[in-house]
Amino acid sequence: MKDNTARLDHVVLWVNDPLAAVEFYEKTLGFTPVRADAYAEGKAPFPSVRLNDETIFDLMAREKAPRMAMVPEAAASSGHPVNHICIALTAVGFDALHARLEEHGVPMSEISHDAFGALGNAQRSFYFRDPDGNIFEGRHYDTA
Repeated sequence: MKDNTARLDHVVLWVNDPLAAVEFYEKTLGFTPVRADAYAEGKAPFPSVRLNDETIFDLMAREKAPRMAMVPEAAASSGHPVNHICIALTAVGFDALHARLEEHGVPMSEISHDAFGALGNAQRSFYFRDPDGNIFEGRHYDTA
């Protein structure tokens, strides 16, 4: 493997209601809200939720799609299908996420074994959707 210091900084997810999305990610997934109050007060263009010390998910309202002009046709990405986003956890974190999703009544796939990913074969993995239809995979590689 190459020595690579690049890290995933953020992923922007299109959502219908950014504050409702913050609530889902906070209460159901256990993520930490970032700038949610500032967004609610009109002082930030979107709220985010923190996955870990290095990575956040920005929760962009679909209604803002027409104003996305950073690259040609960027607005068309609203509703563009991304297959899924995978979150790697410890075994304990995996079990806790699965339990929280179950507690909140979020439909999930069956748990699969030995799915290939960035670190080789994961011991267990499963899929679920957020309220806006974004698909996530939870997985773990370790036994701890």
